[in-house]
Amino acid sequence: MRFEDELIGLLPRLRRFARSLAFAPADADDLCQATIERALKSRDQWQPGTRLDSWMYRIMRNAWIDTARATRRRGETFVAAEAGESVGDAGDRAIEARVELGNVGRAMAMLPPDQREAVALVLVEGLAYKEAAMVLEIPMGTLTSRLVRGREALMRTLGDAA
Repeated sequence: MRFEDELIGLLPRLRRFARSLAFAPADADDLCQATIERALKSRDQWQPGTRLDSWMYRIMRNAWIDTARATRRRGETFVAAEAGESVGDAGDRAIEARVELGNVGRAMAMLPPDQREAVALVLVEGLAYKEAAMVLEIPMGTLTSRLVRGREALMRTLGDAA
């Protein structure tokens, strides 16, 4: 399979991971675009036969770190994603689903970045612990610890929201 075809197949997963990092849909889309641009420019650095998804997650994580640092330096603020998520939606089920998704999103947003990354890669994206530890460039025990703390915090927060 060609590099571009594999990359296109990863887009839904990349967007989901970007959303777990950036929260705001527009910021997540920008992060995806920056990640894909970096990957295309650096495609000769990817080793065929290795996992493209892990390579892409690492690029995205580094891009997010760069973006967060730049944002912090500029002092920019963004409108919270919740501000416009329910505008124009009159369906009861859709509203309830959005509220629950919003609860999960807010609970994820409350996690420290290291726990949020671990939870997103393992619980949302389904990466194996070993693979997630490699993407985050941390020991497996550290990943496990972050996951345990992240899960507990999510359960506490979501339990309070119910």
